[in-house]
Amino acid sequence: MVPHPGADSRAPARPAEFALSRLPILASAAAALLAGLCAGLWRLGWDLPHGASLAELHGPLLISGVFGTLVGLERAVALGRAWAYAGPILSGAGTVALLAGAPATAGGWTYVAAASVLTAASLLALRQQPAAFTGSLAAGAAAWLVGSLLWARGAAIPDLAGWWLAFLVLTIAGERLELSRLLPRRRGSLPLYLLAAGLLLAGVAQSLIVATGARLSGLGLVALTTWLARHDVATRSIRGRGQARFMAACMLAGYVWLGAAGLLLVAQPPGEAIFGYDMALHAVLIGFVLSMVFGHALIILPAVARIRVRYAPVLYIPLVLLHASVALRVGADLFAWGSGRRWSGVITGLALLGFVLAVIAAAAARPRGREASGAAA
Repeated sequence: MVPHPGADSRAPARPAEFALSRLPILASAAAALLAGLCAGLWRLGWDLPHGASLAELHGPLLISGVFGTLVGLERAVALGRAWAYAGPILSGAGTVALLAGAPATAGGWTYVAAASVLTAASLLALRQQPAAFTGSLAAGAAAWLVGSLLWARGAAIPDLAGWWLAFLVLTIAGERLELSRLLPRRRGSLPLYLLAAGLLLAGVAQSLIVATGARLSGLGLVALTTWLARHDVATRSIRGRGQARFMAACMLAGYVWLGAAGLLLVAQPPGEAIFGYDMALHAVLIGFVLSMVFGHALIILPAVARIRVRYAPVLYIPLVLLHASVALRVGADLFAWGSGRRWSGVITGLALLGFVLAVIAAAAARPRGREASGAAA
């Protein structure tokens, strides 16, 4: 995710009274990530400690516990309002409750409260700066709220997963729409974006496990990929150097999987294909979302976590591993290859671990000359 405008200029850019609260918030997101990965590996057939007890929490922990917390923290930092920090604090509390063995409904309603705060913060940003990109961020936050409400009320994950996907897709796409203002506006840019968002929301409102809903959502993802291919700054910054080129590579590789997920939803709706649901979800969540995280981590970590990081070519290794794991997962799903599905999860975990280690190694290394940093890619 990238920082976006909309912060209140009257508020301090770095609220000192909340600086210490960021470490436990980030720790809760890290715990949710580890627990979610453990649950995912157990679901793929690996016998891991506590995997069975976490299996049903795989999706909620990763969507709300990880991304909900991180997006909420990023939005609070950007907005500069003390109350906005209640969002990531609540989502962190929901994660702690679930990992401590509280009933799913307790964690679920805490996530609902967190999503409500994020939605309110996003609506305030929209009011301060009325624009299509702030509208997209608000729509994404509202989609998280709807999905969390459905889960807290007992709905099955496959029935509501589309809302959680829309949360992440519209949030990331809204931020890319904001950055596209750096380029000359091409005819049809905004109508195409609005069409893509509308199709996606119309589809998830019907549910991804309904053929019509899956195909509408798929068409929305394909239209959004088309928009990104034509109007995103990454198509130009890929010709740059250093960090700018790495970020652009992450973006463009992620867009490939976003478009692939759309095509899979159209051609093999989850209700009609054995692993249709699994293919589409992981193409978006791993291939698209995590690739965006890899690309933006170098500018988000300093802004949100006060961690100084720098680009190094070694970061390409976990990026390649990440996309190899998605290719293996989708291929194994297509051919119902159990071993391939199991090992794809391991490779995804290695990619995440490798990225963390590469960031630490790059931060500890002495800089060699000047690299093109590229704040936007």
